[in-house]
Amino acid sequence: MARQSALRFGAKTDEMISLLRIVNLVRLGEATTRSQIGQVTGLGRGVVTQRVDQAMDLGYLEDGDLANPTGGRAPRTLRFRGDQGLIIVCALGALHIHVGTFTLTGDVLDDAHCDWDIARGPAETLETAMSMIDKLLAKAGDTPVWGVGIGVPGPVNFATGSPVAPPMMPGWNGFDVRRPLEQHYDAPAWVDNDVNLLTLTERARRRDEHPDLIYIKVGSGIGAGLLSQGRIHRGAKGAAGDIGHERVPDADQVCRCGKVGCLEAVAGGWALVRDAGAAIAAGATGYLVQRTSAGETMTPELISLAAEEGDALAVSLVRKSALVVGQAIASLVNMFNPSVIVIGGAIAAGAGEIFLAEVRQRVYAHSNPLATIDLSIVRSVGDIREPLRGGAEIVREQLFDATFARWFGLGRPTVDAVRPLRPQAPPRAGPTGTFEPRVN
Repeated sequence: MARQSALRFGAKTDEMISLLRIVNLVRLGEATTRSQIGQVTGLGRGVVTQRVDQAMDLGYLEDGDLANPTGGRAPRTLRFRGDQGLIIVCALGALHIHVGTFTLTGDVLDDAHCDWDIARGPAETLETAMSMIDKLLAKAGDTPVWGVGIGVPGPVNFATGSPVAPPMMPGWNGFDVRRPLEQHYDAPAWVDNDVNLLTLTERARRRDEHPDLIYIKVGSGIGAGLLSQGRIHRGAKGAAGDIGHERVPDADQVCRCGKVGCLEAVAGGWALVRDAGAAIAAGATGYLVQRTSAGETMTPELISLAAEEGDALAVSLVRKSALVVGQAIASLVNMFNPSVIVIGGAIAAGAGEIFLAEVRQRVYAHSNPLATIDLSIVRSVGDIREPLRGGAEIVREQLFDATFARWFGLGRPTVDAVRPLRPQAPPRAGPTGTFEPRVN
């Protein structure tokens, strides 16, 4: 029925445009009754009724509850059918895989997590991630996948879906991450830097409250997500916000990227683990020594916990990190002039006010006074599902803001319908093993 409806009006451009607009008005909550749609669009009652019926045939809209009456009979509301398709998200970290399923309205349905070293390469990593996703989908029934969001801990060419020289991801450079998932799930996929996912989570949480925002992640690595007028700023090739490899004056530590003195090599989580190990080998004592002597692995999370417990070594490491990160943030503030800075990641969020206080001091001391008049610097909420929510936001934005008109008449997105808007990644050998399309 939906396909037949699409064919009936597919060639009528004006009809398609008005229908598309009506679906978006309802989806965004800007008009939720037929009379409101008529007021906003200027269409007559009969035309609105016809368009709404077509949208229902296509599966986009359905009748909702009765609205509050304003005199006379209460009108029936309309709502977007967020249950018509699924969004799946795969958030890859340096040491973990986190996957989840969402409705088309961005509500989380289910998720799964496992420890994983991303240095094991794209073939094994994506096979494992898809196996985890398949288990979630097995519990979701026959609802088709409409889009896939993937986050990776490194620079990404957003147009091609390929990581570009990611220091923490050996073997991933130039790899077409989205293709195996598009083939397996028969749905369009988008790949982005993990910090951009976190930035979009903050946008969704704050709505229009702070359209100019910077998200700083200080975990194993360091990166920034830039939100300008409510839109992610990725730059010409997707490298915007890659502050982890900014040069720190007088620093001589060798970075994983091969350069010397990078911010990440001085203040990132892996650098603090390195420095903590060296200090303990030189005779340091305290909470960190007790925990590692008991068999625990030195991690950025453990250093943050130790700092909260008042361990002298951990506190000194966290403050050192905050000092140089704060200086880098000050440069961003002078250039970007955000209204809020959100600090997240294992080091920054885990160490709490110890880290935040040092960052604030550096930013306010070294930024243009005009840029800091109303500037807020806060911690992220630290929800483990934040990257997943951000991945769902990317898919929703790309499906309904960027490509909706291209596939709308089909009743659901397809890779072929969406792909012309995105350049193909350069040819490259795929991962070992065969990725079969999932039949929905």
